[in-house]
Amino acid sequence: MRTVYRASRVHTLSYPSTGEWILVDDRHVQRVGTGDPPEADRIVELPGATIIPGFVDSHVHLTGTGIHLQAPDLGTATSAEALMRIVGRVVENRDGPVLVHGYDESTWPVRALPTLADLDAISDVPLAVVRVDGHLTLANSRALKESGVLERNGLEVDETGQATGKVTLEANASLRRWFSTHLAEGDVEELQLAAASLAVSNGVTTIHEMSMPRERGIRDLEILLAHRSRLPVDVAPYVATTDIPQVMDLGLPAIGGDLPVDGSIGARTAWVAEPYDDTADTGTSNFDDDALAQFFHDGHLAGLQVGVHAIGDAAIEQVVATWERVYLTLDSRGRRHFRARRHRVEHFEMASRSLMERAAALGLGISVQPSFDSTWGGAGGLYEQGLGASRAFGMNAFRDMVDRGLEVGAGSDTPITPIDPMTAITALELHHDPSQRLTREHAVRICTIGSARLAHHEDKKGTLEPGKHADFAAYDVDPLSAESLDGLRPILTVSIGRDVYAA
Repeated sequence: MRTVYRASRVHTLSYPSTGEWILVDDRHVQRVGTGDPPEADRIVELPGATIIPGFVDSHVHLTGTGIHLQAPDLGTATSAEALMRIVGRVVENRDGPVLVHGYDESTWPVRALPTLADLDAISDVPLAVVRVDGHLTLANSRALKESGVLERNGLEVDETGQATGKVTLEANASLRRWFSTHLAEGDVEELQLAAASLAVSNGVTTIHEMSMPRERGIRDLEILLAHRSRLPVDVAPYVATTDIPQVMDLGLPAIGGDLPVDGSIGARTAWVAEPYDDTADTGTSNFDDDALAQFFHDGHLAGLQVGVHAIGDAAIEQVVATWERVYLTLDSRGRRHFRARRHRVEHFEMASRSLMERAAALGLGISVQPSFDSTWGGAGGLYEQGLGASRAFGMNAFRDMVDRGLEVGAGSDTPITPIDPMTAITALELHHDPSQRLTREHAVRICTIGSARLAHHEDKKGTLEPGKHADFAAYDVDPLSAESLDGLRPILTVSIGRDVYAA
């Protein structure tokens, strides 16, 4: 089946840079051109529209996004009382375990969280309310008891030794894994489909799925792999595990993904070199140096792309230093292959300029989340609350990363921030530090070509060239020149030659 999509403009992000139509031969781009289009089995007329390559979101949690969509207004709460009112509406007439996601107390005038008594008063079914970053959960007494986390590391207790309802670290992972076991296979499929459908409605044609067996079990990934060919979006899975044989048995080319070396700034578990401004803590380190080096070394020698999650400056230092240990064991030829592997670091938020230089020398790929900066990076925001103005100001230095030659792609970390590339592009353009801002076209390239390169998909995705996947989105205004991208959505999304969304 040959299809011509005819628009006013086609941006290829390659050569030729623009055209007026794109010819698709089944799953692939055959060519882009101007003037009268060639004959085809089908012609799709898009008068006045602009076509651009499909966006690639480099950091997605599909099931978690589906769960978030069940109660999307949690993020509108501005107090503990308002949060409990919203949760109360969600749990009405529910007779099974309830898990919801998305509150963010960093924007509240009074940042006190609901107490265990508040949570118990809402419902007697097991209840968990997950913070927006996923690294902290509030749970009622029944959930704490039935999930078996009362003896786990990360369970917060008061001065009398009683649980407060707040869990982080291993207790948080175990609690969420317990809730996942109460989802039927069909329910998981529906959650993943809902998230994938949201992605294509925003012009995203490919996602890098960050599977989290520690929090959802391996079954969540197995369900995804079984039906991913039927999803409207193309999926590249990354598994947060150190079990190399398991990943190889699954036939996957990468391991680690969002495997946490540390936690998050919001939960005060990101590993930082100096204590947080509002606590005496420096966060959490999840690996000792030798264990991390063994994982990196074995994963690299197994031919896998290896990735980890690192946010704090101490965590990023450990990751870069450990990769340097592995790199120095290799000969010249081995080092060339090492750099070509583009081992990944997710987030990389508190990287100093010297760390960027060292990471670039190793050829590391960096998956950034631009909307983190627009959400929490401004004056008085979450980062400044936890780290102080000086440290917060230097975070997420996107332009410096690019200027130093790092491989940079962009993701949303949905459901933490929305799977909306227009908000990511805007965040790259309007960084809180003007010296770190990127142009519109450069931002678009990071969200397409850059993210495709992180998964070694540059021969398939990111640009509209002959032989590449027919992945693109059409808009009624030109995203590369529109004055504002706020609320801009595609009128058509095509993923691997399939029309998967139409407004």
